Amino acid sequence: MTTNFFARYSSFYFIGICGVSMSALALFCLSAKKRVGGSDVNLAAASKLKSAGAKVAESGAGGLEDYDVVIYTDAVQRDDPELKLARKLGKPVMSRGRFLAEVSGMFGRVIAVSGCHGKTTCTAMLANIFRESGRKFAAHIGGNATGMGNFYSNGTDWFITEACEYKKNFLYLKPDTAVVLSTEPDHLECYGDRDELLACYRKFASRAQTAVLPAESGLAADVGGITFGSASSDFSAHNLKGCDGVYSFTLCAFGKVQGEVRLKIPGVYNVFNALAAAAAAYAEGIGFRDVKRGLEGFEGVERRMQLIGRLNGARAVADYAHHPTEIAAALKTARSFTSGRLFVVFQPHTYSRTKMLFRQFVSALSDIKKLLIYRTFAAREYFDDGGSALTLARAIKGAKYGDCPEDIVKFASSVRGGDTVLFLGAGDIYDIARSLIHNMYEGI
Repeated sequence: MTTNFFARYSSFYFIGICGVSMSALALFCLSAKKRVGGSDVNLAAASKLKSAGAKVAESGAGGLEDYDVVIYTDAVQRDDPELKLARKLGKPVMSRGRFLAEVSGMFGRVIAVSGCHGKTTCTAMLANIFRESGRKFAAHIGGNATGMGNFYSNGTDWFITEACEYKKNFLYLKPDTAVVLSTEPDHLECYGDRDELLACYRKFASRAQTAVLPAESGLAADVGGITFGSASSDFSAHNLKGCDGVYSFTLCAFGKVQGEVRLKIPGVYNVFNALAAAAAAYAEGIGFRDVKRGLEGFEGVERRMQLIGRLNGARAVADYAHHPTEIAAALKTARSFTSGRLFVVFQPHTYSRTKMLFRQFVSALSDIKKLLIYRTFAAREYFDDGGSALTLARAIKGAKYGDCPEDIVKFASSVRGGDTVLFLGAGDIYDIARSLIHNMYEGI
C-alpha cells in the first residue's frame, strides 16, 4: 500500500473533471479530505462535484495556480492552455491513467476489470457484491450505477476499478485480481495491430496474482487462472431461463452447483458479466450467499439498456453500445422485449473507430428496418469523412442521416405503443434523447 504520494500533496486540479472517470477520481480525493478543483467544456456533472466540495469552472476560466497537482484526461490535447500553464508553473502533471494507479496504491488489494465490452456493468456488479458482503472497499466505476453512482467508498481494504485499454492505461495498474471480459479489437489507433493489443491484455493479466479470463479466449491457455463463460469453465451458467430479456441461471463453480441467480437487468450478455463478477468475488474470498445477494440486488447502470421515457407510448431506451459487437447484443436484447417495431438511433463515437471497423458497423446495422445514423461524436478527434456518420449512413440501405435533434423528432414521428426507440452510442446522444423526451414527450 503506497501513501507517500497523497501525503505529499493536499490539493488536486482536474482538467476534464466532469468526465465519468475523472469525476470519480475527484470524489475519491474529496473523500480523502483533499482540496479539489477542476474545469471542463461540459459541466453536466458539475453540480454533483460542487455539492461534494469541489470547485468547478468552465475550461480556461483559471484557478489551477492554487493547486498542488494537475490531473488531465486523455481527451485533452497536448496544446491545451491549462495543461501548458501547469507545466510552465512546474507543477506535478499526471494523466488520468497514471493517477488511477496512484489511487489504487492506497488500498490493501486491487481488483481491475478490463475488456472491450461490459467493463462498467461487471465492475458495478462486483461493487454491489462487496457492498452486500459488508467488505470495506472503494469502487471507481465508468458509469453511474443505480444506488452507487460512479464512486463508492466505505473503507480501504479493496479497490475495485475499471481498467481501460485506451492508450494502454490499464498497464499502469498492478491488480491482485485481474478480470478480462473480452479482447476484441478496439482503440486500434493506440496499437499497431490486434497482436499488440492481445499482448497488452496478456501482460495485464499475467502480472496479477489471479487472472479471471473468458474460457474461449487464447489468454486462458497462455496465462492460466480462473475461467468463465463456457459450460466446462470454472464458472459457468446452466439451466438458463429468460423472460422479456431478463435471465436466471444456475451458477456452477469449479464443477459444483452453487445455486440459482435471478438477474434484474436485461440482456443475456449480462449473464456473462455476472459470471466474471462471481469469479472475481470468489477469488477474493466471498462466497455464494453474498454473490447471489449482490447480483440479484444489482439494478443496473445508467445508459445500459436504460428506460429513459416514452415517445407517443413507445418505450425509449438508451444504451452505451458503440462497438459493432455491443450493438449486435443491444439489438438482440431490445428485440426480446419489443412487441412492435424497433426504431434505432445510433451515434458513432470517434471517426477513427468508425473508419477502422467500418465493415463491421455496416454488418451490425444493416438489418435494422428503421435506422437513423446521428452525427458523429468526435470526442478528441478532428473530422474524417471516411469515418463520418454520413458516410456510414450512405453505406447502409434504407438508413437515414440526422444532423440535429429535429431530425430525430421527424424520424420517430410515427412511433406508437408496442414500439421501442433505441438510442445507441457513447457520445452526447444520451443527453439529446433525454432532453427531447423531457421537453416533447413523456419522461419518467
